[in-house]
Amino acid sequence: MAQTRIPSLNWLRVFEAAARAQSFARAAETLNMSAPAVSQQIRALEEHLGRQLFQRAPQRVILTPAGAAFLPVVQHSLASVETTAASLFGGVGQTTITLQAVTLLAMSWLPARLAAFEAAHPRLRVNVICGETLSDFRTILPGREPDLQIAFGSVTDFADTAEPFLHETLKVVAAPEVAGTIATPGDLANYALFEVAEHRSGWHQILSSASDVDMRSMDFRMMDTTPYALTMAAQGRGVALARSPASDELVQVLGLQYCDTLPDVRGLQRYFVLQPGGGALSRHAALLRDWLLVCQG
Repeated sequence: MAQTRIPSLNWLRVFEAAARAQSFARAAETLNMSAPAVSQQIRALEEHLGRQLFQRAPQRVILTPAGAAFLPVVQHSLASVETTAASLFGGVGQTTITLQAVTLLAMSWLPARLAAFEAAHPRLRVNVICGETLSDFRTILPGREPDLQIAFGSVTDFADTAEPFLHETLKVVAAPEVAGTIATPGDLANYALFEVAEHRSGWHQILSSASDVDMRSMDFRMMDTTPYALTMAAQGRGVALARSPASDELVQVLGLQYCDTLPDVRGLQRYFVLQPGGGALSRHAALLRDWLLVCQG
């Protein structure tokens, strides 16, 4: 009975090259192997699978129906390995920096700044993984170890080595057709108000100075993240709080409108740049940190 696992993944690489070249000899040249070695590995794969993959002819080889059915799966698998390796570890001559950042920042403020960083440093590439809660930044999973982190919270949440980064300013936003109907805080009573559970800053700061507003009568809806709240607002389902400057690009992309008749409020928390695990940053991670600290100005 055939084994369930193919003993040598190199057999698949040889099979793919031979199928593409339609020749064991040309595949051997591509792989820097001898033609007999290619033939031997193909034969071993066929014996393992219990099916013939090629019809042999004097000057070429032709895939059998079984080989033709097997080829796309092999090509997809090999391509997946290559693209994943390039993504995680960088291509030839490239160094990859892994940045873990709060989802809102990663979706809105970061992309343009990272593109500019990579343009200025062509041999460096930044991969971004997202986090949301403080526990996301404290629990490092194997294979997702960041070189640099940007988390959100209060100064007491982080080690002394954390560097203060962006402040946030809360701004009321809504779809244009909704924003046009809001002239006073009292007008907000006509809409759902999206609140983000993880933030200490929220609607209470916007509404606390409005003497004619009873917050107990407001329709507050709790959301997990600011991007979700902004997306709901963009669909005309209520009113959200943008968190500038982190959310500026996302507000623009979603077509939201600022309700300028309502006050902007400085948030109680901010972003911090962290050294993962408290260790020293690598040279490239330090270069990215310095770039981002300049960009915040």
